[in-house]
Amino acid sequence: MHVLVVGGTGFIGTHLCRELYDRGHDVTAVSRSPDSADLPADVQTVRGDVTAYDSIEGAFGGHDAVVNLVALSPLFRPAGGNEMHFRVHEEGTANVVRAAEEHGVGRMVQLSALGADPDGETAYVRSKGLAEQVVRGSDLEWVIIRPSVVFGDGGEFIPYTKRLAPPYITPLPGGGKTRFQPIWVGDLVPMLADATDGGERDDDGESTDPHAGETYGIGGPEVLTLAEIAELAHGADGRPVSVVSIPMPLAEIGLKSLDRIPGSVLDAVPGVPRMGSDQYRSLRFDNTVETNDVSAFGIDPAELLTVSEYL
Repeated sequence: MHVLVVGGTGFIGTHLCRELYDRGHDVTAVSRSPDSADLPADVQTVRGDVTAYDSIEGAFGGHDAVVNLVALSPLFRPAGGNEMHFRVHEEGTANVVRAAEEHGVGRMVQLSALGADPDGETAYVRSKGLAEQVVRGSDLEWVIIRPSVVFGDGGEFIPYTKRLAPPYITPLPGGGKTRFQPIWVGDLVPMLADATDGGERDDDGESTDPHAGETYGIGGPEVLTLAEIAELAHGADGRPVSVVSIPMPLAEIGLKSLDRIPGSVLDAVPGVPRMGSDQYRSLRFDNTVETNDVSAFGIDPAELLTVSEYL
């Protein structure tokens, strides 16, 4: 297959491009900054920005499948404000779908997020939900993957946790009780590749792939609170964590106040993440799955790598 990976030089994209290449596929990665890509030599790279249709459209010709990985982080307030979530996730996905349909790309894998909902509580989950609507309304054969937080070499979740929750005396909103179900990138990527590979066609040309038209919620082998993840992350460095609970109403006031401070100013202050009211709202709901759909890919959740094993 000829596979186009949009966002192919990022954290997950780099791992996925290698996996697809190792499976014998011809792989092209689209990225705003492809020059520094750490990819096999035979993986082609193309410069493009999903928010600018003309910059990506030409890359879609001759491809059988496209994987859309482009996303802004929900952990930080984007440069340009929360409206950037809609520009990148909703409008960017619409541009990917349009280009795929224009060039006859048959299959699309969309990396979404747990809790994606057009009516969700944060700009991130709303924009991800709207992006899913764009994919489902397309003429493409699609698969949507909704992972919990993803960790691994090059990922931001563990470093973010260590920055948000410093060692020794560790103040956390609500005592850090928000629950996550982290999945290792090395476990997630083969599932994305399986979703991309597709299946055979029957005599009528219909897909026999069991993943086509499915939306999967994907989590790791264990559910951990933010406080527990901080303890594991700092414990691996030999530093203890003593959690001090910040009442949620007080955390709300503090984080909402950051909305008024430009991100560039926050970036210049050591130890102060670029956060805001959406990051407060995200701490009010868990990032876990009711049913772990890794089983749809023939995987036993107990076989997946835990955070402590990784660390």
